[in-house]
Amino acid sequence: MPIDINEDNLKSGVLGLVLALVEIIRDALKLQAVRRMEGGSLNEEEIERLGRALKELDVAIEHIKEEQGVGEAVQSVRDGLDNIVNDVIDKIVNPTRWEEEAEKARI
Repeated sequence: MPIDINEDNLKSGVLGLVLALVEIIRDALKLQAVRRMEGGSLNEEEIERLGRALKELDVAIEHIKEEQGVGEAVQSVRDGLDNIVNDVIDKIVNPTRWEEEAEKARI
């Protein structure tokens, strides 16, 4: 039995995943930039260059999402990843939930 793959959905899904990962990396870069600014390890020129580069990255990401029509796919991936991270954090903070879920799985 052949597998029916819709190329448009596949392209949208893969591009959505890639852009979501790029957004996550961008967010991490922004946090690191703020830490470095607050720590005083950047001079004014470096702060300006970093700000321009991050702004250009924001514009490029938004342009690609609009041009390719994958804004919803990107948001869906981000939401899914957020849910996974929140679940893992909850299990770490609340180990009894983890134990309860493990017990239920054994039943």
